[in-house]
Amino acid sequence: MKPQIEAVIDQALRRRAHQVIPGGMWGHQNAASLPPGYPQFFSRAEGCRVWDVDGREYVDLMCSWGPIVLGHRHTAVDAAYQRQAADGVCLNGPAPVLVELAELLVDQIAHADWAMFQKNGSDATTTCVTLARAGTGRRKVLVARGSYHGAVPWCSPSLVGVTSEDRAHVITYDYNDIDSVHAAVQQAGNDLAAIMVTAFRHDMGRDQEMPTLAFAQALRAAASQADAALIVDDVRAGFRLHAGGSWELLGVRPDLSSFSKAIANGYPLAAVTGNERFREAASRLYVTGSFWCEAPTMAAAVATQRALSADAAIEHMTAMGQRLRGGLDRLARQAGVGLRQTGPVQMPMVLFDDDADNAKGRAFCSAALQAGAYFHPRHNMFLSAAHQAEDIDRALLAAEAGFDVLVKLGKSTG
Repeated sequence: MKPQIEAVIDQALRRRAHQVIPGGMWGHQNAASLPPGYPQFFSRAEGCRVWDVDGREYVDLMCSWGPIVLGHRHTAVDAAYQRQAADGVCLNGPAPVLVELAELLVDQIAHADWAMFQKNGSDATTTCVTLARAGTGRRKVLVARGSYHGAVPWCSPSLVGVTSEDRAHVITYDYNDIDSVHAAVQQAGNDLAAIMVTAFRHDMGRDQEMPTLAFAQALRAAASQADAALIVDDVRAGFRLHAGGSWELLGVRPDLSSFSKAIANGYPLAAVTGNERFREAASRLYVTGSFWCEAPTMAAAVATQRALSADAAIEHMTAMGQRLRGGLDRLARQAGVGLRQTGPVQMPMVLFDDDADNAKGRAFCSAALQAGAYFHPRHNMFLSAAHQAEDIDRALLAAEAGFDVLVKLGKSTG
């Protein structure tokens, strides 16, 4: 295990932040909820490695919570961004690259007949819901209980500042439970605008769950029968499971999809894609933002999508994910520790048996962090095309330190 380096700069920045930022940090990147030793501030990144402000290096298994799909500082993507930036960033209207990117996505994404662009996942999911209501003239939206669709009042996991009116037309069902879907559809009656579903179940702190074919087909049938929109929220999984939309793996195509995270390899962009059924509604909808047509990020997105295809990035991430999953299973067996790995291998979720309070997960991750790998104790992680076999093996070496700690913890409590 590496000797612990004092987080002097990180702690100083945290103290300064607390003076000028409520709570010192907000949202999902607030390190206060992470185990001891996790940094809040980072200085740089390269490929699949990140360095915190105190100079500690980690194999990056979070990829900036998903946006980094090709690796940090990807040469072709950064060059495309810089070329466009040299001609202008935020103009009075979009640059030609907007049309190029829309054409690329329509050609690539199976259900897409058109595309619109935003800046983050919440923008895209909210645009999808608004579009569904505009296109159907109805109000009710079905979402899976516990699913994350963004951090705005209609869907935020937090109720702070949220009113009952914000969610008056949201009805819940259970993921992969067809009967609960039918019950929710019945509850919506003649007012059903949309059924929204994540590409797979990725609730915080719970085992991930892939959709069954029967479930996906049931949602498609229910939406079609009600003349409502089927929306796949592909913000988190998009471009890691299938270039044409994650549910292409099931052969089930939505009416609308939301994308963000991996679309531009870390540059801020989101997209809504849709079929002809909702084109007219999309043309009437007023959604906008001062920075939504910022051109260099769109150039980065074009370069990202081309590199994903040219480099067979999804296949590579799958191979590296299988290497990581197999290695963790082997280490868990050797340590006699119950381990659960769920969901797609490109987006690892690692939880421990008999760990309701997450003590094992936190202890494991603290030790692995000190040994040089950035795991997360409760959130699914992300691999990128920059991860190579030696990087996965380096992460597994750090994981071994985590399992050593769990063995000692078990002996002390046994």
